[in-house]
Amino acid sequence: LVAEIEKKITETFEVFDRESNKTVDVREIGCIVRALGCFPTEAEVQKLLEQIEVEEPGGFVHLEHFLPVMTKVLLDKRFQPIPEDVILHAFEALDENKCGYITKDDLVKHLTQG
Repeated sequence: LVAEIEKKITETFEVFDRESNKTVDVREIGCIVRALGCFPTEAEVQKLLEQIEVEEPGGFVHLEHFLPVMTKVLLDKRFQPIPEDVILHAFEALDENKCGYITKDDLVKHLTQG
């Protein structure tokens, strides 16, 4: 199981490794974590970065430093997605006319007005 998880992490990391040198820009870590099926907040991403040895502030993250931290995240099933029933309930709250869809205008209104 651990070998499969590490392979998945490595393959995902490599997608963002533009120089093919086993490093990624620190700003890519949130995208990599989310591409692995985890959904941390930005604050949680920052806490993850504190656990990873980062080459100079705003620098690069090496795969060898990212791999053990991310493996533990996946094994512990951290940052799971919001359950489908919760999302459906939120959608239903926005669907004022109970028609099964939200118009673009209604969505913009809900997202921009208090």
